[in-house]
This record gives sequence, C-alpha cells and structure tokens, in this order.
Amino acid sequence: MDLNHYRFRSLWALPAPVPAVYRALERIEDYPRWWPQVREVTRTDDTSGTVRIRSLLPYDLVQTMRQRRRDEAAGVLEVALDGDIAGWARWTVVPLGTGALARYDQEVDVRKPLLRRLAVPGRPLFRVNHRLMMRAGRRGLAAHLETV
Repeated sequence: MDLNHYRFRSLWALPAPVPAVYRALERIEDYPRWWPQVREVTRTDDTSGTVRIRSLLPYDLVQTMRQRRRDEAAGVLEVALDGDIAGWARWTVVPLGTGALARYDQEVDVRKPLLRRLAVPGRPLFRVNHRLMMRAGRRGLAAHLETV
C-alpha cells in the first residue's frame, strides 16, 4: 500500500437543478467566493490554471489543473492535477429529485515533501482534513446556488 496515494469520493445533494450546479462547478475561478478552503485560483488559459488550497491543517497545497473532459450533456468535468498533488479529479452532476447530486472523485499521489515524510502518522489527519474541506464546500455551494 502506497501511503502517499489517495482515492476520495464525496457526494453532495444540492437543492438546485443540474444545469445550475454544473455551471457553478465549471467556473473554478469563482470557487474562492463560496468554498472557504479554496484560497486562490489563477487561470492561465481557457483550460488550465493554478489553485491554492488550505484547510484546517497548517499547509497549503498548490496545484495546476488542466481540463481533460468537459461534457455538459453527461454532467462531467474532469481535470488532470500536477504540483503538490498529482493525479485527477472529476465532478459528475446528475438529477436527484428536484435538485442535483454532485459526485466528486479524486485519485492523487502526494508530492509535497513535508506531507510525504508525514505519510504514516499523518494519513488519518489528511483524510479527516479532506472530509472537512468537502463538507464546507458542499455547504458553500448550496448557499451560493440559492443566490444565483
């Protein structure tokens, strides 16, 4: 087992229709407005940019994102990640009752040297940190969708 390899899945039930959720998720430059842990997004072009994230633990993760798939009909947004973490992340948005379900899948390898050195003792904390970040993101997006 590689302790620097992570797979995450989060499910967000949201009180907005699929097109509204998809539009909000594809506008990554707006994430800092509604997702507290996404501190900074800098677009480099139409399909890539740099993102700085910081949750409860005292470290930032900086990564570049490059679009791999953008399919509104299927509700899929997928990016390749490089930097402090490398791998991929994908949103899939589907109908759920009168709202939408946003499924977030991520598979990454940690590259940040400090986090690699802390792989064994830190792994449970890193997973909790991710869960808390995702919970705050769901709440933030739900509130944001009420205003648009």
